Amino acid sequence: METIGTPLMWTVFTVLVLVALAVDLLVLRQNGPHKVSTREAVIWSLAWIALAMVFNAGLWWYLQGQMPAQDADRIALEFLTGYLVEKALAVDNIFVFLMLFTYFAVPPQSQQRVLILGVLGAIVLRGILIFVGAALIAQFHWILYIFGVFLLVTGAKMLWAAGQEPDMDKNPVLRWLTGRFPMVRRYHGEALWLGQGKRRKYTPLFIVLVMIAVTDVIFAVDSIPAIFAITTDPFIVLTSNVFAVLGLRALYFLLAGAAEKFHLLAYGLAMVLIFIGAKMLLVDIYKIPVAISLGVVAATIATSMVMSLWIQPRPPRHLQPPR
Repeated sequence: METIGTPLMWTVFTVLVLVALAVDLLVLRQNGPHKVSTREAVIWSLAWIALAMVFNAGLWWYLQGQMPAQDADRIALEFLTGYLVEKALAVDNIFVFLMLFTYFAVPPQSQQRVLILGVLGAIVLRGILIFVGAALIAQFHWILYIFGVFLLVTGAKMLWAAGQEPDMDKNPVLRWLTGRFPMVRRYHGEALWLGQGKRRKYTPLFIVLVMIAVTDVIFAVDSIPAIFAITTDPFIVLTSNVFAVLGLRALYFLLAGAAEKFHLLAYGLAMVLIFIGAKMLLVDIYKIPVAISLGVVAATIATSMVMSLWIQPRPPRHLQPPR
């Protein structure tokens, strides 16, 4: 696997992420379980974005002394594009998390613990998938075409399903969990289960945590191929992914109240996946410049958000008047 990552760069990145997570967990512990305000969510979201941009600027500055300037510029742009793609696709995770929290009526003060565990799980999972994907691409170039077709199909399915209300009662994973694990109906603080051994019973918070882990797996399988269309360098793929995931908890609390306002965002995300899938299929015919990819992704997401504010959402089916 060809990569710009040196032992020093990997070490700096790892230490930076561990320190950031430690600070996040320390602040979470000091504040205790509480409902996150919009102001707090905005501050943390901006802090995570600033951290990613500082890392990218530092990476660009370091590479300036290691390679030609145009290569350093290209790599920094690849990081920024990959970060934006992963950040945009993470928004879809947030809408699913919101649906799960609403369905299970998770208390606001308990949502933070579930989200931070979900972020930690997502980082580990994406790290594994990225290195497996990079190794496969290094050995079998044609896998890029499989990734491209997969993204096209996923984008088309997302486009078809956009605007439809998912039925959680029919979710196969949820039905399997509730059928296999003895449950208690009420929440008991942040406890995931009560009792020991055969008497152990699981709280709804445990089910929510498992469902979020499953969601992380599903979205990682979608988003990892997407960034390989931007770059196949494992260092850039992993760092942009991790920095996008790190701010997921803050971004959830920032967007949770505005989810209904951006009802057309799912269409924009679907079009992004279709564009990236097409870009991957054309890789040996025409390589779309990274700057153009960044512009298309940013414009598509921005357009879907602006159109969401302009076009009123349709009322739910059960509230629509009969024809």
